[in-house]
Amino acid sequence: MLPEDKMETININCDLGEGTFNENEIMPYIQSCNIACGGHAGDLQSMKDVVSLALKYNILIGAHPSYPDKENFGRKSVDISAKDLKESISLQLENFDNVLQECNGKLHHIKAHGALYNDIARDKRLATTFLEAVNMYKKRALLYVPYNSIIADVAQENGFQILYEAFADRSYNEDLSLVKRTLPDAVLHDKNAILKQVQDIANHQKVVTINGRSLFIKAATFCVHSDTENAAQIVKYLYNSLYTTAIG
Repeated sequence: MLPEDKMETININCDLGEGTFNENEIMPYIQSCNIACGGHAGDLQSMKDVVSLALKYNILIGAHPSYPDKENFGRKSVDISAKDLKESISLQLENFDNVLQECNGKLHHIKAHGALYNDIARDKRLATTFLEAVNMYKKRALLYVPYNSIIADVAQENGFQILYEAFADRSYNEDLSLVKRTLPDAVLHDKNAILKQVQDIANHQKVVTINGRSLFIKAATFCVHSDTENAAQIVKYLYNSLYTTAIG
């Protein structure tokens, strides 16, 4: 289990509204969610459905904008102008914000999806474009960002509040980037291995890479992807291991 001081700050988050239709199974066992805004998946109805479910379970609500690329589920980098990318992200967030207002929900955070998340972590130009697109939400929402990334540095320089995120169900490279999904063992499925990765990062600020090297990392929120094969079982196991035992 986590120490009591970690219990107050850590949360498990999940990317939802992406057509996996397992939100009902996942929602009771997470603390925050990132809801697809129509760029890589989702539409107004799916946003409304997942926001309503999040409100039912008192889950922190986040927007999950991406490259406008449903064909590739937002998991491939897109050659797009800064102007068009900014317009797309702005529209995704505007639609999501309208749904929140309709449902009387509150925006807690914004987290980029997929290839956009990875690209703004290492490309200052893209990071700056992304921050310009989300600037109007600066005082309303945190940004979920990876540790030791360009987006984290530029966001803080521009007055954004950030929360470091790590991935519970993904393997890491030596530069703290995620192992490409096309490679073996990129996605973790074993619940005990996933729990250990979360505990190592939360308690010891370290992650063991795909090559077995232990590296320093910080995170206060941990993502489980809803399209990981056993996602619902993973989040339930994490919840029971990290919270239920400690509370009971």
